[in-house]
Amino acid sequence: MQRLLITGADGQLGRSLTVQAQGRFALSALARSHLDITDAAGAEAAIRAFSPTCVINAAAYTAVDKAESDPEAAYAVNRDGARNLAAACERSGVRLIHVSTDFIFDGNSNTPYPPQAPAAPLGVYGASKWEGEQAVRQTANGATIVRTSWVYGPGGRNFVRTMLRLLQPGTELSVVADQFGSPTHSSSLARLLLHLVTHRQGEGQTLHWANAGAATWYDVAQMVRLLACRRWPEYRWGTVRPTDTAGYPTPAQRPRFSVLDTRDAVRLTGIEPESWLQVLERALMQDDATLWLPD
Repeated sequence: MQRLLITGADGQLGRSLTVQAQGRFALSALARSHLDITDAAGAEAAIRAFSPTCVINAAAYTAVDKAESDPEAAYAVNRDGARNLAAACERSGVRLIHVSTDFIFDGNSNTPYPPQAPAAPLGVYGASKWEGEQAVRQTANGATIVRTSWVYGPGGRNFVRTMLRLLQPGTELSVVADQFGSPTHSSSLARLLLHLVTHRQGEGQTLHWANAGAATWYDVAQMVRLLACRRWPEYRWGTVRPTDTAGYPTPAQRPRFSVLDTRDAVRLTGIEPESWLQVLERALMQDDATLWLPD
């Protein structure tokens, strides 16, 4: 049985990884309180203590707007923490799978980004993740980097749960309708990552993975509202209307188009990504309601 260590186990991806990995691996799932990857000595000690065959780095600083005013925190986790983990893995001969983001791209493309597309991040978050990728490549031989987009999952801080919280009775939310990406459920991403571990695939490669199809934030918000009305008809949900990026200014600039080309990952693994619509519908209609509704 392979020995798997997961960092960031208290995040939405980390929780999905932990649930799916149980019983399949000898598992050490470490939340930030047990392993802060910005602590190089702590990363080294955790790997030496558990002796994993593979580490999945799901720890990240993901507060896109806050990163603009606190770049030190973003770089500490996304670049320096990734380097710490990569160095510890390299010294112990452990494989590393590192998770990155579509925000390393500038959004000027009109077709899905392949893994080899040049990076041109627009803000601190994307830049810190891009520098983290470079640190991993330079430090850990054979590391796998998997970029993903618009991740959401039950119980986490994400767009889907935010919409459910803000769609109060009588409210009308303005949601951006000119930014395109692929909403990706954390369970879908976890399945792909664990497949790479089990089958020892993707070493030394950069791959893209997301649920299939493109959507705007407005599209997602409309679908969340529709599903919420179906599942919880007793609640008077608010409404959403489209706006453009100029009408909803944020501290961080976001890519206009960040859909990822997943064909390399499909060819490698044989796993076809499910439609984001199907996955979102299944999640909101079948999951335990307490995982989605506001606390």
